[in-house]
Amino acid sequence: MKKLGLIGGLSWTSTARYYEIINAAVQRRLGGLHSAPLLIESLDFAEVARCVTADDWDCATGQIAGAARRLEAAGAEAILICANSVHRVYDAVAGSVSVPVVHIVDEIGKKLKQDKVRAVAIVGTSNVMMDNSYRQRLVAKGGVTLLPADPELAARIDKMIYEELAAGKVTRESERYMKSELTDITKEDVQAVVLAATELELVVDINANVLPIYDGTTIHALAGVEFILS
Repeated sequence: MKKLGLIGGLSWTSTARYYEIINAAVQRRLGGLHSAPLLIESLDFAEVARCVTADDWDCATGQIAGAARRLEAAGAEAILICANSVHRVYDAVAGSVSVPVVHIVDEIGKKLKQDKVRAVAIVGTSNVMMDNSYRQRLVAKGGVTLLPADPELAARIDKMIYEELAAGKVTRESERYMKSELTDITKEDVQAVVLAATELELVVDINANVLPIYDGTTIHALAGVEFILS
């Protein structure tokens, strides 16, 4: 197996899901007591969030690129950035190391194209839903059209992530809110929803919705599994 590096702590709750998904998939594939050879560089989310909320992407780049270089030096043969929003600095991070950095949007797009999905809604933080580079990359990689971004939904998800989910707090109110919003999206001219915040799986039952849910966390983590076993 190949050794995979995870840039985590973005937040720790989503990093824990990456760890669980990857190890469970490796064990299913190989059986017995097998688990995944992983290196995790777990950053202090408070510091990264401070950069992101201040729109200081140079600051975010320094932290994420530094983590990538440390993982490469420790023996990682490929890297996953365990967050959607900080993929805005992907090019700088990928350029700072010689090993591949697997882009979450590329993997989501690949899955949408494979399933012949043509129109989707992105649901995530404002740094994702309102980010033209994220949206354009998904259009290019997935061959899809996108529902216009909903600033009110994005703002509510920001609050949910930073005040609850990133600290491991799951509330019935947030679960009900997301269920209501996803029900409203079914009335739009889309075929599926992309969960583009790695913590949202904590409050969304991806198997209990009218529209198919493409969870970026799961898709990205399973791409890591394919690399490990390649």
